[in-house]
Amino acid sequence: MKLYFEESNFPWSPERYHYAAEQMMLTLFPQERPEYPEGPLPRDLSGEDNAAVFTLHRGKKLTNLSVLVFRPQGYYNGVNRFPSEELDRSPEEVYHTVQHALKLAFYKAGTALLGYEPPWGALTGVRPVKLPTRALLAQAAAKQAQKELEKEYHVSPARAKLAVDCAKASVEARQSLQPGEVSLYIGIPFCPSRCAYCSFVSADVGRTLHLVEPYLEGLFREVEETGRVLRELGLNVRSFYMGGGTPTALSAEQMDRLLTSCEAHLPLAGCTEYTVEAGRPDTITQEKLETLKAHRIGRISINPQTLEPCVLEAIGRLHTAGQFRQACALAREVGFDCVNMDLIAGLPRDTFDGFRRSLEEVLALGPENITVHTLALKKGSTLMETGGALPGGEEVLQMLDFSRETLTTEGYIPYYLYRQKYMSGSLENVGWARPGTGSLYNIVMMEELHTVISLGAGGVTKLIRGGGIARLTNPKFPQEYLSGLDRVLGQKEEIAAFYQE
Repeated sequence: MKLYFEESNFPWSPERYHYAAEQMMLTLFPQERPEYPEGPLPRDLSGEDNAAVFTLHRGKKLTNLSVLVFRPQGYYNGVNRFPSEELDRSPEEVYHTVQHALKLAFYKAGTALLGYEPPWGALTGVRPVKLPTRALLAQAAAKQAQKELEKEYHVSPARAKLAVDCAKASVEARQSLQPGEVSLYIGIPFCPSRCAYCSFVSADVGRTLHLVEPYLEGLFREVEETGRVLRELGLNVRSFYMGGGTPTALSAEQMDRLLTSCEAHLPLAGCTEYTVEAGRPDTITQEKLETLKAHRIGRISINPQTLEPCVLEAIGRLHTAGQFRQACALAREVGFDCVNMDLIAGLPRDTFDGFRRSLEEVLALGPENITVHTLALKKGSTLMETGGALPGGEEVLQMLDFSRETLTTEGYIPYYLYRQKYMSGSLENVGWARPGTGSLYNIVMMEELHTVISLGAGGVTKLIRGGGIARLTNPKFPQEYLSGLDRVLGQKEEIAAFYQE
């Protein structure tokens, strides 16, 4: 889609508003990609059928931001007005006022041409829970926070309630945190095979077996150095999460050594939550589960994504539905009383009936947590490169609505929520939990409630203190991580510098 800005009237360069325009374009027209034609705005746009023109006009009392959208079915001019005095405030306030008006004007024009409004309305971005959380922290009632989403951002009542429910969990988690606490993530970038939808930095353990031991040795050094810095700063780990990849792609002996190293070097005395993603059922054994249990791991994920055989085949999962059930039974025998199971709506070759069957089978196993993801087409994934027969947006919406209604009826509560680019139907991922079993780590990570230290290949540490945020990134691939390990270890001093400012 061609995006034109009438440059002279916008505060600062229009490039500053490109991201806001692109976010709304992806929400309304997810198949489009932005183009910014060079040169002045053409006088005659009558031949356009895929463009948007952004214009800002300041009057004495009101400023109009209009977006004229051209599509094959016609054109429409969306307008948003705000008091002109708002353009005389601080630069940051002006930016937020203008970008918000731009999104709403684009939304009005786009939805008029489409003839419908998406479930999340004009709300863009990864973290829709932040707005109602802010309202609840300002002592707004839950109904008031929900009405703000519905009226100001055109969010559907069902999605607005979902966001407010997750905001309640965010506020509760925030109140439970103490000064000097952080969360910690350890990444294991190995899997038994690569799923078609996956873009995570992970390696096929079968083909990269020679890297596993050197990777662990490097990780032991990073664990030790991180522990030293955290102890010197007086910081304690509140929640511990090992993900991937697939951590249970490691052997029981390798996991034992890694967890022993963590216990020896990290400040875990105040840790109240330990999670390991067992993930792939075809990597789970009794010995591995007993090893996790021996190291105080209280929460694991066993993730089928689907229980439809044809869909498992289409996404490259090498396990069967039967192996998933066996792994779940084994976890209960070993004594795990908090198990999460993931499902994905919108997978290739899946249907509403197939998704319904998968959810009902998962529910029959009685997991404490169920996370329902929406398929997101990610760069680097096989699906993005080769395509595939995917359910349409309306069918994916039907899947998610069914999961929301069913899980609510079964007594599950939504406790964290996020969105991603290129999601089917611009929908959402939601974590559901039995009361009292939600993952604190998932909330603090998604809602940015406190620092999350990330170790291993592809790790992104997010340092949060007093409103300030800084990011430290590790090399993405195992080989790069090992060759750059000295830099990774030296970077730990930046954690100390951040907290000592």
